[in-house]
Amino acid sequence: MSRYSCRPAQLSELLASVRSEYTATNDHVMVSGISQDSRSLTTGDVYCCVRGETFNGTEFIADALAAGAVAVVVDTDVSGIPDHIAVVTVPNVREFLGPFASSCFGHPSHSLRMVGVTGTNGKTSTTSMIASILQADGIATQTVGTLSGERTTPEAIDLHAALRTWVDDGVSAVVMEVSSHALVQHRVDGIMFEVAVFTNIGRDHLDFHKTEEAYFAAKARLFSPELSRQGVVNIDDPKGSLLNDAAPIQMIGFSRNDAHNISLAVDHVAYVWDGISLRLPMGGEFTLMNSLAAVTAAHVLGVSRESLAEGLLSMTPVPGRFEPVATSLGFGVIVDYAHTPESLESVLASARELCAGRIIVVFGCGGHRDHGKRPLMGAIAEARADRVIVTSDNPRDEDPHRIIDDIFQGVTPTATHCSREVDRERAIASAISEAGRGDIVVIAGKGHESTQDIAGVLHPFLDADVARKYVTQREETRQ
Repeated sequence: MSRYSCRPAQLSELLASVRSEYTATNDHVMVSGISQDSRSLTTGDVYCCVRGETFNGTEFIADALAAGAVAVVVDTDVSGIPDHIAVVTVPNVREFLGPFASSCFGHPSHSLRMVGVTGTNGKTSTTSMIASILQADGIATQTVGTLSGERTTPEAIDLHAALRTWVDDGVSAVVMEVSSHALVQHRVDGIMFEVAVFTNIGRDHLDFHKTEEAYFAAKARLFSPELSRQGVVNIDDPKGSLLNDAAPIQMIGFSRNDAHNISLAVDHVAYVWDGISLRLPMGGEFTLMNSLAAVTAAHVLGVSRESLAEGLLSMTPVPGRFEPVATSLGFGVIVDYAHTPESLESVLASARELCAGRIIVVFGCGGHRDHGKRPLMGAIAEARADRVIVTSDNPRDEDPHRIIDDIFQGVTPTATHCSREVDRERAIASAISEAGRGDIVVIAGKGHESTQDIAGVLHPFLDADVARKYVTQREETRQ
């Protein structure tokens, strides 16, 4: 939530292209910057008073004016503002913010081919695949998502500022993950996506959305005429099929049935789609589905058939997404971001298809997140794996032992193959020490994350690095 400079202009000029409802006083003032953080403002800025969970930005108007702000955007009556300050009053600042930020930065998304990807699982991989295909077709492409910033989808001002920078740098397309939080909070408003992609939906973020219906409704908003021209949707997913039938924009469905001569392995997926032989340097059943989303979207965008194959084959495996850890010990180690019931079940099912021995899974659940998914994930791990070690994920300020207790609510009391180890490093070390020839160790939940949040302190921790450490120890002991 930084402060950004924009082309100096009268406020009235910036407001002229915003179709949202508003009233404005003193709109003749010259504006040269924008922010929703009162601490970052300088002379000539617009201060956008966004409401947070525990505060209202209007509380900091005095600080903003002291810093030199010449205009404020509010969605409630405010008093005590000097007459020379412009006041823009809107029904909802968040709804107004995207289109207004777009105007401030010269509507950069209008110069870009915008692709949005939403869904519970697979957003990061699908986004990476589409970007790789577009780059293979000679289209300069940027990505936005879990691997590129603090938030999966940035705040509206940050997002439109980034788009402006990329347009100026010669970028032609942007492929971005669009989270349910972002859709509810209108972070992508002011953008028209050429193609919107729906991967799947499961249980996630109910701490925020409260119900599964509200969660799906948030995702479905991307497929409205206000945000997207056409959609690409997984019709094998029941909610995806519903969305395909009900969305008020042109929709194109994709299905596993679109793939033929399928070959799945730990390190690759290969199949034939529409007569084209495709291969990716990463494994898993979900990789197949994500790539079907990607090639369907790229085809809708008019990418050449040759670029579809080249883009998938040349892409770098996505960190923490069915990421193999090299070992010469006769067993496999996979690191995956699976942190929902559906994604855990999917990664364990994919590992089972490739496994000649036992599946050993290490996983936990994050603190201060959806408590209801914890026993569901415990039950899935018990059913899908031969050995289960329940451990900490990011406990945050919650007692990690209580989180594990919640997970074990879904585990049969007599399930002797399930145990607990609150220390994540010890849990990973134990799994690797137990693995034998033909086994696959699945380390799930944190994927690409390079830290572990324990009691508000971020400790350096990357699952793949920890796994490599204990694989190397076993290899050296064997020698």
